Amino acid sequence: MNRLLILGTAIAALLVQPAMAEDAKKLLNASYDVSRELFVAENEAFIKTHPGVTIDQSHAGTSKQARSIVEGLEADVVTFNQSTDIDFLAKQGFVAKDWTKAFPNNASPFYSFPSFLVRAGNPKNIKDWGDLARDDVHAVFPNPKTSGNARYTYLAAYAWAKEEYKGDEEKIEAYIKKIFDNVPVFDTGGRAATTTFVERGQGDVLITFEAETRGIEKQYGKDKVASVIPSVSLLAEFPVAVVDKVAKKHGTEALAKSYLDFLYTEEGQRIAAAFGHRVNNEKVAAEVKADFPAIRLVKVDDVFGGWDKIQKDHFASGGTLDKLYGSR
Repeated sequence: MNRLLILGTAIAALLVQPAMAEDAKKLLNASYDVSRELFVAENEAFIKTHPGVTIDQSHAGTSKQARSIVEGLEADVVTFNQSTDIDFLAKQGFVAKDWTKAFPNNASPFYSFPSFLVRAGNPKNIKDWGDLARDDVHAVFPNPKTSGNARYTYLAAYAWAKEEYKGDEEKIEAYIKKIFDNVPVFDTGGRAATTTFVERGQGDVLITFEAETRGIEKQYGKDKVASVIPSVSLLAEFPVAVVDKVAKKHGTEALAKSYLDFLYTEEGQRIAAAFGHRVNNEKVAAEVKADFPAIRLVKVDDVFGGWDKIQKDHFASGGTLDKLYGSR
């Protein structure tokens, strides 16, 4: 009987091993909405040194992505644009609580900031955040309820207003509400907002990450659109993490870590820079410095007291965002 049990266990192990080996060669990366082209390039480069590996992508607003993972989307890794969405996964037991320590720069391989894209020739003369509240300017950006991209836009505008109005909350909130009132349509994610602006011709200015504005300008040409760098913006880091609960199930923990490590290599950083992202690797940053205009960036911790405080004050139910955004 014991021999039969041992033999049965051995056969079961042999049957399971091929499936696990197959799973260990495949990753699903759940990412933010406007990162498609970036990760096509990153994935191709990574696979060259990892033969047989397949990397699938899922793209949407990161808040939506985080909820989808909790509800069953089996992503092995996340490459998000907002740390609060990874914190949400950590609280749900999908990501390690100390995830920011797993990779350099608080687990953010590159960064960007909210920037502007206007029509060719900038007919509305849009130069800075204050212009977004003008009666004749219609801004386009996605729904801050579903998009990390849009939340950065909201926070960057709020940070500018805090300086401009010297902390006068009444004036700051009136300014933010005016911007919301000027948005013709709120799409669920950044790429849909880009489509609304570029292909459907709605709005006078698109607010999205600089990496996206540079890519659109390159794709459509300066005879159609033009990038405008505001006087100040908010540092937007792009955090990454292994979704431990899923990776353990798939047997992809080592592969998932290798994949995210690759984003920090010189090759991974050069690819990110080529797609408009500002990088942390000093050597690569020096190589591409001339391509990226200088800008004053403020930090979430300095302006708002950190993400935990932002979540409580602005994004929690009944917070400032609910108050100003309303039931749109």
